[in-house]
Amino acid sequence: MTDSAHSSSTAVPPQFQLLDPEAMAKINRIELLARQTVEGFISGRHRSPYRGYSAEFAEHREYAPGDDLRDLDWQVYAKSDRYYIKQYIEETNLRATILLDASGSMAYRGENAAKHNGIPLSKFEYARFLAACLVRLLLNQQDAVGLVTFDTAIRRYLPSRTRVNYMNVLLEEMFNTKPGEESAIAPVFHEVAERVHRRGLLIIISDLFDKPEDILKALHHFRFRKHDIILMHVMADEELTFPFKHWSQFRDLEQAGNHVEIDPEALRSAYLSEVRTFLNSIEKGCGEMRIDYVPFSTRQDFDLALASYLSHRRSLVKR
Repeated sequence: MTDSAHSSSTAVPPQFQLLDPEAMAKINRIELLARQTVEGFISGRHRSPYRGYSAEFAEHREYAPGDDLRDLDWQVYAKSDRYYIKQYIEETNLRATILLDASGSMAYRGENAAKHNGIPLSKFEYARFLAACLVRLLLNQQDAVGLVTFDTAIRRYLPSRTRVNYMNVLLEEMFNTKPGEESAIAPVFHEVAERVHRRGLLIIISDLFDKPEDILKALHHFRFRKHDIILMHVMADEELTFPFKHWSQFRDLEQAGNHVEIDPEALRSAYLSEVRTFLNSIEKGCGEMRIDYVPFSTRQDFDLALASYLSHRRSLVKR
């Protein structure tokens, strides 16, 4: 992977470093399509559940004051002497919101992580690259995309927009966001569910440091509101394999000054068992709710992992 920033007079804003050119080359032609009906603003590829004004006729309804006279069906009027409006099935664009976890645990930088400019990526940097690629992809296919950054609460909420120049706003927000506070995922998800009223696609990028039962209840809130959901679970390779062998000091990234010295050999079996139980619980719950659960290890190159998932999703959607 290479850095897209230049030091010459043609330098681009620093936030565009998030758009790794090699990564974008791999996924630039892959469309992200919703599996279910979504609601949007402008005509496009995705079928809306609402009546609109496009090429596919749906039904008539009686004229009401305020209706556009251009939509009157004059042939029906000639036959019945009554005014009827032509209604159509609306082809809308996808309306997506990316939820980016910026809690302190996302700052973890494992030694086995994929490198960018020679430096291993932290979980947050990895997640931010995923989010940046998705923003570029969605806006390029004229879909609306917004951003929520959060830790114990929503930090910033940028509503979905379709403008191409909105990319700069979203990337700048991600570039300037630093992981900080503790995690409180479930309450944030419930709040987002109440704020994002129009059904659409929610892409969650997080390490999911919260109680699995609380996370699943919050995800059910999204599904109750008819959102399509992609849950991108980002974990460091060390969190998945626990390769530590010697007495070590483990520091809490979410609570300053909280650390403990342990013998990892003595804890490995119990730790890995807990991790497997947690992952299985999340994956099973997502499957029951028809939520795309996509695990990412920071050891994988994010561009290859993302391209693989998007290709798989597209094949399922177009069946």
